[in-house]
Amino acid sequence: MLDNQIKAQLQQYLTMLEGDLLIKVSVADDKTSQDMLNLVEELEKMSPRITVQHALLERTPSFSIDKVGAEESGIVFAGLPLGHEFTSLVLALLQVSGRAPKVDAAVVKRIQAIKQPMKFETYVSLTCHNCPDVVQALNIMAVLNPNVSNTMVEGGAFQDEIKARDIMAVPTVFLNGENFGGGRMELEEILTKLGEVSDGSEFADVDPFDVLVVGGGPAGASAAIYSARKGIRTGIVADRFGGQVNDTLSIENIIGTKATEGPAFVSSLEAHVLDYDIDVLKSQRAAKIEKKDFVEVTLENGAVLKGKTVILSTGARYRQLDVPGEEQFKNKGVAYCPHCDGPIFKGKNVAVIGGGNSGVEAAIDLAGIVNHVTLIQRGAELKADKVLQERVRSLKNVTVLTNALTKEITGTDKVNGLTYIDSVSGEEKHIALEGVFIQIGLLPNTEFLQGAVNMNGHGEIIVDKHGATNIPGVFAAGDCTDTAYKQIVISMGSGATAALGAFDYMIRNVTDNHLVKA
Repeated sequence: MLDNQIKAQLQQYLTMLEGDLLIKVSVADDKTSQDMLNLVEELEKMSPRITVQHALLERTPSFSIDKVGAEESGIVFAGLPLGHEFTSLVLALLQVSGRAPKVDAAVVKRIQAIKQPMKFETYVSLTCHNCPDVVQALNIMAVLNPNVSNTMVEGGAFQDEIKARDIMAVPTVFLNGENFGGGRMELEEILTKLGEVSDGSEFADVDPFDVLVVGGGPAGASAAIYSARKGIRTGIVADRFGGQVNDTLSIENIIGTKATEGPAFVSSLEAHVLDYDIDVLKSQRAAKIEKKDFVEVTLENGAVLKGKTVILSTGARYRQLDVPGEEQFKNKGVAYCPHCDGPIFKGKNVAVIGGGNSGVEAAIDLAGIVNHVTLIQRGAELKADKVLQERVRSLKNVTVLTNALTKEITGTDKVNGLTYIDSVSGEEKHIALEGVFIQIGLLPNTEFLQGAVNMNGHGEIIVDKHGATNIPGVFAAGDCTDTAYKQIVISMGSGATAALGAFDYMIRNVTDNHLVKA
C-alpha cells in the first residue's frame, strides 16, 4: 500500500505517538475498502501503540481514530487519505494520541468556547492542494473540543454523495448537514465564520513594532525576515499567510528550487519566518492606515497596531469577470483553480476564460481530465508564451476561441453553458458547458488604502527604488505595487528591498524615544 520511502518516514512519525490509539475501520469488498484495510493494517504493524478493530461506521469505507481510554475524537477518514491528504492522516494520528497541535493560546481559547455540537463533513479530492488545510484545521478543532467532529470525505469514493449534494468544487464543507462553505480556509477563518470572532483585545498591550509588515505572502515573509535579521522588533499581520501562492500548484521558477507546489512553498516560508523572533498575527485584515507619531494600522476588529515603519505587502487576488451568473454559480460550476476542481469535471465539457499563461496552462491541464475544453480569449490573440500556445493548439480536445467577449454564465441550479459575443461579427453565441474556469489575471488588495497612499489607475501602490511610498515611514512590496512584473521571486526581492529601505529610514529618522520625526 505504501512504498518503502513513505513507510520509513511514517515509521519515524509514529515513534512520536504519545498514547495508544484505536483505529475502527468499516470496510466492504470493493477495492477502496481493501486498500483502506491494507493501509490501517500497515499502520498497526508499524507501531505497538496502534490497534485496528473492525466496526460499522456511518460510511463504508471509512475509519476513525481514537485515543484508548478517552472519549471519541470525532475524526473520521471516509475514503483513502493519500495524495495531498496523507499529511492530514499523520497529523491526526499524532494529535489524537496526545501531541498538542501548534496553535496559539488565543485560538485554542476560541475553539474551546464552542458549546453547541458541530458535525463537519469535508469533501475533498486527493489532487487538491487546498483541501488538507481545511481538513487539518477542522481536525484540530475536533481534538481540542469534544463538541466538534470532522469527517474527510474523498469524493472519488463517494460519487453518489457528490451528486446528491451537488458538489462541484473542493474543498466543500458541510456543518450539521448544511453547506458551510468552500475553498481554502485556515483555522482562524473557520472560527470567524462560526462567529467565534477575535475582539482585538489580545492586541491591546502590543508594543509598537520597529517594522510592521501588513500581508504574509512571499513579499511580506521576505520583508519580515530581512527586518528581523537586523535585530529589530518585527511583526506580520496577515489575513492569510502565504496569500495567493496557497492557490498555486506547480512552481518551477524559484531560482535554486527546480520544482515545488504552492502550499509546500508557503509552509517553508512560514517555517523560515518562525525561525526568527517575529510576531505573526493571522486572520487579521487591515482596514485603515494613518501616520501619527507612529504609523497606525487599524484592523477590521477595531484593534490598532503601531509601527515606527510599516511595509504594505497585501498582494493580489483573482480578477473576476463581473458578468451575470459568475457569483450565482460559484462552486456550482464556476471555479478558479483547475488543479483543485478539475477532477470533479472528469468527462465533462468546460471552458477556460483567459488567454494568458495561467489560462492556457489551465486548458492544457484540464484537457487531460475532461471531455472537451473551450479556451476563450477576448482579444484577437492569445497572450501566453509561444511554447504554451503551441502545446494547447496541438490538443485535439481543446478549441481556442479568440475575439470572444463573455456575456453571461448560464444555468439553473448549476452551470449549463456560457454566452459570448463574437466581437468581429457582433453575433451572440452560446456554448453548452458544465464548468467554467476563470483565469483573467489579478487585482491588488489595496481598497482600504484609497486616499491614504498614492496609487496608479490600476489600484497599485506607487513606490520608489527603495520601496518607499509617499508617506514617510510607509513602504510597499510585491504584487500590490506598481512593479512591472508579478512573480514570486520578484515579490521576495521587493520585500527585501522594502525592509532595507525601512531600516535605512529608521536609522536616519527615528529619535531615541522611538518616535518618528515629523
